Amino acid sequence: MSDLKKIQSVCVYCGSSTGDDPVYAHAAEALGAALAREGVNLVFGGGSCGLMGAVARATLAQGGKVTGIIPSFLDEREVALSSVTELEVVPDMHTRKRLMFEKSDAFVALPGGIGTLEELTEQLTWIQLGRHSKPLVIADIGGFWKPLLSLFAHMHNAGFIRPGYEVRYMVAERIEDVIPMLRATRVAKSEGDETAIEKHF
Repeated sequence: MSDLKKIQSVCVYCGSSTGDDPVYAHAAEALGAALAREGVNLVFGGGSCGLMGAVARATLAQGGKVTGIIPSFLDEREVALSSVTELEVVPDMHTRKRLMFEKSDAFVALPGGIGTLEELTEQLTWIQLGRHSKPLVIADIGGFWKPLLSLFAHMHNAGFIRPGYEVRYMVAERIEDVIPMLRATRVAKSEGDETAIEKHF
């Protein structure tokens, strides 16, 4: 039985390509399988290609539920994964991102390209501005996100991330740490610990 009682759905941001290192696809598959074992629904971008397809297929293969949300113009380019539990074809990217947010209780960022980066930084901005307190884990598989994390540190040191506006997120260097991080965060917050989401730059 899942310990993630308050997290029913997790949104996973990731690439529509698999990248050059097989470790990225292995991580996506491992995360999808872990979500299914925990009884947590996967929310993702709806595509059948790359890491998106890998995480969704792995979730489905373990009996998990998957919600895909894809804009109509990308449905033609990336080809939606038709075997998902629920597929929503929406008119534009803004609608896609809004629904992904509304349908999710937490967020995980796997490696990806510009689109993944944009989705991740948007959520970090909303957290920074206090628009929501849903937990977010950056899955730094193979050190993929280290340049971005270094940039966050540079922004802080240069005075562009001021006290009181720190960016709150967690970093998992191993995919098997993602679920325990989400579990610990939700347990801590349910006990009234407002510092449960790690404070970074």
